[in-house]
Amino acid sequence: QLVESGGGSVQAGGSLRLSCAGTGIHLSSAFCVGWFRQVPGKEREGVASIRPGATTTAYASSVRGRFSISLDTAKITVFLQMNSLKPEDTAMYYCAASVGGQYCSAPYLIRAQEKGTAYRGQGTQVTVS
Repeated sequence: QLVESGGGSVQAGGSLRLSCAGTGIHLSSAFCVGWFRQVPGKEREGVASIRPGATTTAYASSVRGRFSISLDTAKITVFLQMNSLKPEDTAMYYCAASVGGQYCSAPYLIRAQEKGTAYRGQGTQVTVS
């Protein structure tokens, strides 16, 4: 299971840091961990991903330069630092993790968790006004 935290309401230009912790799954052993977001009535959007084994990262163009994904030193918690937030960043943010895969990306995690081959948390709401 994955548990997200850190969401909330913030004014445009502000910052939030989301956290994702694994219970029953050690994120250091995951192939790919990442974040995606969803607004009701819209498709899910991949936000960022990280390969724990290689610490390589990838970002959606809409957040690159503003968001940063990282692992804590024990590799059991994944963070999403969100700076310069915009109203269009408002969404439910989900953490997802896969044990296997070929290419680590947030869009891959969206497909994998839909197929049941990746873990997903319950989400944390981010509202930017």
